[in-house]
Amino acid sequence: MNPPNENQQQQILPNIHNPLQFTIVLPPSDANPNPNSSLPNPSNVNRLLSLGIPRKRRRGRPSSNQVYTLPPEFSENSLDSNDFERNPNPNFRSNQAERVDVSEEIIVINKEATSEALIALTAGFPADVLTEEEIDAGVVSVVGGIEQVNYILIRNHIITKWRENVFNWVTKEMFVDIVPSHCSKLLDSAYNYLVSHGYINFGVAPMVKDRILVENSTKLKVIVIGAGLSGLAAARQLMSFGYKVTVLEGRKRPGGRVYTKKMEGGNRVAAADLGGSVLTGTHGNPLGILARQLSYPLHKIRDKCPLYRLDGQPVDSGVDAKVEVAFNQLLDKASKLRQLMGEVSQDVSLGAALETFWQVDGEPANPEEMSLFNWHLANLEYANAGLLSRLSLAFWDQDDPYDMGGDHCFLPGGNGRLVQALAENVPILYEKTVNAIRYGSDGVQVVVSGGQVFEGDVALCTVPLGVLKSGSIKFNPELPQRKLDGIKRLGFGLLNKVAMLFPHLFWGTDLDMFGHLSDDPSRRGEFFLFYSYATVAGGPVLMALVAGEAAHSFECMPPTDAVTRILQILRGIYEPQGIDVPEPIQTVCTRWGCDPFSLGSYSNVAVGSSGDDYDILAESVGDGRLFFAGEATTRRYPATMHGAFLSGLREAANIAHYATNRASQAKLEKNPSKNSHACASLLADLFREPDLEFGSFSVIYTKKNAEDKSMAVLRVVFSGPVKKAQEGSRPDQQHTNKLLFQQLQSHFNQQQELHVYTLLSREQVFELREVKGGDEMRLNFLCEKLGVKLVGRKGLGPAADDVISSIKAERSKRKPALTSATLKSGRHLNLNKQLLYFLTCNLQNEWIITTEQLRHYRKAKILRTNNSPFSSANKEVAVKAVGSNDRSSVPQFNQNVEVKVGSSSVAFNGSSSGAAPIKSAVNGGNESISSVSMGSGPTISPNLNVGCGVTSNISSCNPPNRSNPPNIDGVSAHDSDMVPASNAELDGKMQ
Repeated sequence: MNPPNENQQQQILPNIHNPLQFTIVLPPSDANPNPNSSLPNPSNVNRLLSLGIPRKRRRGRPSSNQVYTLPPEFSENSLDSNDFERNPNPNFRSNQAERVDVSEEIIVINKEATSEALIALTAGFPADVLTEEEIDAGVVSVVGGIEQVNYILIRNHIITKWRENVFNWVTKEMFVDIVPSHCSKLLDSAYNYLVSHGYINFGVAPMVKDRILVENSTKLKVIVIGAGLSGLAAARQLMSFGYKVTVLEGRKRPGGRVYTKKMEGGNRVAAADLGGSVLTGTHGNPLGILARQLSYPLHKIRDKCPLYRLDGQPVDSGVDAKVEVAFNQLLDKASKLRQLMGEVSQDVSLGAALETFWQVDGEPANPEEMSLFNWHLANLEYANAGLLSRLSLAFWDQDDPYDMGGDHCFLPGGNGRLVQALAENVPILYEKTVNAIRYGSDGVQVVVSGGQVFEGDVALCTVPLGVLKSGSIKFNPELPQRKLDGIKRLGFGLLNKVAMLFPHLFWGTDLDMFGHLSDDPSRRGEFFLFYSYATVAGGPVLMALVAGEAAHSFECMPPTDAVTRILQILRGIYEPQGIDVPEPIQTVCTRWGCDPFSLGSYSNVAVGSSGDDYDILAESVGDGRLFFAGEATTRRYPATMHGAFLSGLREAANIAHYATNRASQAKLEKNPSKNSHACASLLADLFREPDLEFGSFSVIYTKKNAEDKSMAVLRVVFSGPVKKAQEGSRPDQQHTNKLLFQQLQSHFNQQQELHVYTLLSREQVFELREVKGGDEMRLNFLCEKLGVKLVGRKGLGPAADDVISSIKAERSKRKPALTSATLKSGRHLNLNKQLLYFLTCNLQNEWIITTEQLRHYRKAKILRTNNSPFSSANKEVAVKAVGSNDRSSVPQFNQNVEVKVGSSSVAFNGSSSGAAPIKSAVNGGNESISSVSMGSGPTISPNLNVGCGVTSNISSCNPPNRSNPPNIDGVSAHDSDMVPASNAELDGKMQ
């Protein structure tokens, strides 16, 4: 983001405690600097706390300007603590006479809410909205509103308290006296989320390390592939959760692409970072927090960066400034161009756009300006580890809005000190080169060179993107095509270094970097920038960088030639000043492109790619058995060391989430639920007399709490007409179908019904009731507008248990209702019984059945009522029958039905009581929900999947049976939605 214009009036926020030590500025409204970023609506950009950090174009010359835009909720005038002291109701200005329940008040935890919001921002939390991860975790019962605001205030306060002293382990009890009692559940939610996702209580402080060594009862075995920053972060976090962790590393050392080389000779000893070296931004950087915990100081990289011409003379400062301004204007024009081009810009390179403007505006006037311009292009290629001709014009800087503010820093002694601290007490097996990863429902197997096999419940793959691109690791089964395509699209660039230890310091101590120009555009990145490590390495070390096309050529350059060329440059600069340049004592040249464990340096957004591909690489596969982490899996912080570290914490949380769900499911399967049956029966009894009923929807709630925000239980009923159990049965199937329909009737109570539920506020219930267009529009409203999940009884969770208990307690005090009232059932979404019978006959195979095939069955169709959601004439039905290996004569009710109506689809799936509960997703998402409990009978899990198409084509129209399954030419697109999504150990930009 460019610094504000000096002529623009700016307001400095007064009286705000500023623990981060930066200037807070309220700039005038301007457009989003990156129109292709994934921020919300550009018109609302100024509602976010966005950091004005150095953009990638200025990686070599970091800017110190920090600009913050404050949302109204956290501005000085809108969050005045005196207002709360005078009247705790935040709505009192508009209606002072109105009295609001305490649950509707914005709580006051700390008068420094603005400062706490800024600190939370540095951890990646926006000021006034929840992150997608928080929403997925269900941190609040209703997204939006006062509850969300209070959650954010509590969350920000917890983060701030831990940041004040990162040596301590923050406990929930520290906040019990601060957070109002009516918000205790929000405190639980915020604290548990922050701990499990690694936002607090992480690192290498003694109190944190003590937690890692605690033995828990959990015996889940996790295999982490790669001991880079992402792998180490995940391993430590998983160990703190009580999991058994084994880390497999192909090298002889930890750290991956973060590698500190000890250099010595001539009584000189120094440390040089040959891989990731620069901490890009210190505001909230987790690696900066690790350094604090270890009491390691950070060295700010000074902004001074003189440039030298080919003849060794310094570039005139006026000419330097002129060319830099022209270069930035060129990038601004490229940004406007991509706005005009729209989606077409995804197929255009940044280099092509810059070249076009260069030709239109005219090339620099003289060779010196030309060389200066090429130096800036080389610096841009260094920032992205990629050639400009391969960088996406649309998305090359998509991560700019998320860059951390603060100084760019070196860690004295090298980043290897952080690696060693993270690797302490972590079980790492070195020289274990992984050749294959097998994953399935029973766990994972990781095969290393020599044929040794490691088995576990879960695997986390943190290898660099270059290794994934090479295909050197074989996955069985093969990775989904979606992930393979993402791996192919993303770019993976190259940066090399030459580290030299000299007998003495001859370049001075007043600067940390200087640059050198080239007259050859193809070699513009060759030794274009020098970093001085003299102040942090413990000796006179100078580091020369090789970027762009030159980095690839450098892979084949003999080290002696490289040293000769560097000394020629240095002597050309310093000998005219009367300074002698000695021969280096030791020189080390990197070859990251040839390293089999990296095959490159760090990722970038190549032409045809986008930030979405980072998310695709982060997705887990195998139903939560194989996970991925590393810098190439984080769309916000790619190509950085802190991005790799944070991705490890992220995947540790994802692994724990899947493990918890899997354990709960296994427990339910192992202990058939009397309680579940009792709860299901209780819910059924309560819904015999619903408090509200419309269409196929019925609602129960407590009458004593008339607030609109109070929670209610909504039930949606799918049913078919009442018929005798054996009607329509073929003689040869009477025995089997009799047992089957007896199972059905035991649950359906003489009528085939399917019940799904969700929790809504009473306000949302009333909104749903007023939706016009019948049940189809109500279903769309539920899924699209409210974004709710319809689940089985067991999927409602503890929150629903509280609501149901309250309703039961209240109704127990009422007089018994009349029998006629209790038998009231309302209208349902009708399924013809013969269709249900048809579905239950296909048990042992996975089949996809189209509407054409169903037409061979008389009355096998969806019956339409006035309010039926299945109203479109364009219907397609896909049926997926998933069977077990049981070939007994008694059929198991285990099916998956998907009905598509126009742009909407409804799917049902079920399993026998002995089978594993089936997970379902609602509204096209990947969230898993519990199956509907059907007592001792079959288990059916509805799946309302609005907007998911069905792609199937069955060539056979004969009635299917177990001995003659239909021929399958396609699969349901919904199948892919049933695989949960998750989010390379490039552990840093090698700067």
